[in-house]
Amino acid sequence: MQADLRLNARWVIPMTDDTASVLEHQSVYIRDGRILAIQPSDEPGPDAAQTLELPDQVVLPGYINAHGHAAMSLFRGMADDLALMTWLQEHIWPAEGRWVDEAFAAAGTRLAISEMLKCGTTTYADMYFYPAPAADVALQAGIRHVSFTPILDFPTNFAQNADEYIKKALSVHDRYKHHDLLNFGLGPHAPYTVSNGPLRQIKTLADQLNMPVQIHLHETAFEVAESMDKFGCRPVKRLADLGFMTDNLSCVHMTQINEEDIAILQHSGASVVHCPESNLKLASGFCPAHQLLSSDINVALGTDGAASNNDLNIQGEMKTAAMLAKAVAADAAAVPAAKALYMATMGGARALCLEDQTGSLEPGKWADIQAVSLSDIAQQPLYDPVSQLVYTDSSRHVSHVWVAGKLLLEHGQLITLNEAEIRAEAGIWATKIKAG
Repeated sequence: MQADLRLNARWVIPMTDDTASVLEHQSVYIRDGRILAIQPSDEPGPDAAQTLELPDQVVLPGYINAHGHAAMSLFRGMADDLALMTWLQEHIWPAEGRWVDEAFAAAGTRLAISEMLKCGTTTYADMYFYPAPAADVALQAGIRHVSFTPILDFPTNFAQNADEYIKKALSVHDRYKHHDLLNFGLGPHAPYTVSNGPLRQIKTLADQLNMPVQIHLHETAFEVAESMDKFGCRPVKRLADLGFMTDNLSCVHMTQINEEDIAILQHSGASVVHCPESNLKLASGFCPAHQLLSSDINVALGTDGAASNNDLNIQGEMKTAAMLAKAVAADAAAVPAAKALYMATMGGARALCLEDQTGSLEPGKWADIQAVSLSDIAQQPLYDPVSQLVYTDSSRHVSHVWVAGKLLLEHGQLITLNEAEIRAEAGIWATKIKAG
């Protein structure tokens, strides 16, 4: 049996479970964009058209950024150090009204993808307006893209009401549904921006079309208090009563939750997307990741947008999530490195309903792979590759990235995107935005 590519790695971490077992001196064989086999390098294996030696690298699944707003990279650093609602209502929403269009979506997405690839991300979830140009950019770059078209009750540049948002979400799904790299879901923005009627409609459509759903949920204490006043229950309970809480739902942020909320999550099978750095920066609160994991709830990691983070580096989110969990739980053993790495790989795949396609290195799955060098001085001495990946700034040392077997990053350099052009394009947008 012929392979297209053989990777001879010092270490391989398949991520087939949350213990993050490390295999030494292994070869990964790739054919037709998928993993053919993984076996010890000194054993006979399939012939390969190309062999790549990775003598000081660990090979593992590419990271999955399970929540973000890619195009908002063009707002990076524009309105820092503000409370969430002030940030949104006085700065972000007015800027979006002024600037967001198809050209903005394409440029911002190019910038975001460039950053994510260089940090080892091979799949990302995007919740933003103008999903078609964003999808086109993702296809050009070769990255795996999951689009949750935003749905709101109120008008934006993109649509006027919930019905129009939903119509556009279905249109982009139908247009791109045959592309292996593209996946489309529905993205009701939040319980406080989407009323019950559209939520019921979204639930019905998601079930009929087998589409994942993602929503910002329990992000702030104010959101919960407002729901109690308006609906007489917490947002999670409201969604559960609408039949909205199912295993195709990923709930983003979840910083303000109690035992009742956790019980609903357990019963529903819904996932939580933890965005620790964005939550910290906006002082939204702490997602109790350790408690969720201990309750057998799937937890993924997201960066949120670069406007509220300000980077799109999942490795940084892993470290922050692990360290924050220890502080919140008052337990140094909470969310160990292996769990954090699982959240960044298979946890993300499960949250996005892609667990049978990516998130681990297994025969038959897409070859969505990163190679990270562990030879830098800041990573010495090396006792445990998993610990080094999570707790040192390993993202600076991503050497190679493949998505569906296609090389997108080689020796730290982008292959499918022109970094200099993207940097210049971002500068042009910044000049326009600053000028008003």
